[in-house]
Amino acid sequence: MTHPTTNLIHHPYVPPEGFEAPQPGVFKASTVFFPTVAAMRSREWKDKTAYTYGLHGTPTSYALEERLATLEGGKQCLLVPSGLAALGLVALSLLKSGDEVLLPDNVYGPNKTLVEGELMGWGITHQYYNPMDPEDLEAQISSRTKLVWLEAAGSVTLEFPNLVELVHICQRRKVLTALDNTWGAGLAFAPFDLVPGASPAVGVDISAHALTKYPSGGGDVLMGSVITRDAGLHLKLKLTHMRFGLGVGMNDVELVLRSLPSIALRYRAHDAATRVLAAWAQTQPEFVQVLHPSLQESPGHAHWMALCGEAQGRAAGLFSVILDARFTRDQTDAFCNALRLFRLGYSWGGPISLVVPYDLDSMRSGWPSHLLPGTLVRFSVGLEDVADLQTDITQALNVLR
Repeated sequence: MTHPTTNLIHHPYVPPEGFEAPQPGVFKASTVFFPTVAAMRSREWKDKTAYTYGLHGTPTSYALEERLATLEGGKQCLLVPSGLAALGLVALSLLKSGDEVLLPDNVYGPNKTLVEGELMGWGITHQYYNPMDPEDLEAQISSRTKLVWLEAAGSVTLEFPNLVELVHICQRRKVLTALDNTWGAGLAFAPFDLVPGASPAVGVDISAHALTKYPSGGGDVLMGSVITRDAGLHLKLKLTHMRFGLGVGMNDVELVLRSLPSIALRYRAHDAATRVLAAWAQTQPEFVQVLHPSLQESPGHAHWMALCGEAQGRAAGLFSVILDARFTRDQTDAFCNALRLFRLGYSWGGPISLVVPYDLDSMRSGWPSHLLPGTLVRFSVGLEDVADLQTDITQALNVLR
């Protein structure tokens, strides 16, 4: 007879099969058991037909990967610890010394830091192209170009490029494309099928997504995903993913799985409130320019219309404003400090509205010609009542009046 403490560890009870509930079960593991040595030697984790080690997935992570692939119209998905880790995985998988990567000038800041820091140190060069000028991208692609990053809408300034034409150029030149699809979230447009019905398909090769934002929705999870349609490309990414040991915690996966069913509802709510606030912001004299793809005056509005349409729920929850150039940096900071519902903080996609002032001169190769002089402030609209948010901005503007 075994000791009770041994029985606690090797207890024979197995729960009955057939249990179903609204949320998938949470399976946490590093070690995975095998029934025989033969099974241990023959199991394959790369195609998700079996389990070998927790780092390569459990039923919980497999479930989230499959749902995310469906959301974005892909076929394969990898989970990583953050959105930035997703960008890094793409670079580490596809680029080597002597290669070049092209990025839009309005690229997500940490991606820029990645290429200017780590990648340059490994002999990988980079160039920035004007995302609003497809000819500039075409001119910069060379025999060394192995990857082109795309963003729609652009980071902070929210320009919406002619994404279809940019992809066409890369397809003609046989260069892989990777889209940071955090803003679109798989809801604003279909990244792998930009022109429905086209044959061959017009779409990106890779979609990277910060699940930290809309899929999580709570401002309390860090996670990213890399989604593809091509099996060979996915395997290349997956092997790098394995070699670097990029794992995620199943409790975090559980939180994203729990939030995912409501993502479309939340995305539409963020979008609806943001459109109201962006249109109202245009009437405030302190804001000389308001940036949001649904506004006719916003750079790339026509491209957004062509790809996303006017349907509510296809423009996310961000808008930026340019404060009149007469306001100093200290005055801009005072305006942001005076906000009460818009909290100072990075990220977006959660229930609480956020605000961040940006020093755009330090982020771009030059002040974009389509932006008026001034200081840029980005708002992330949460799920509060839109009238209350408008009142909050109004009272904060009093410090400038």
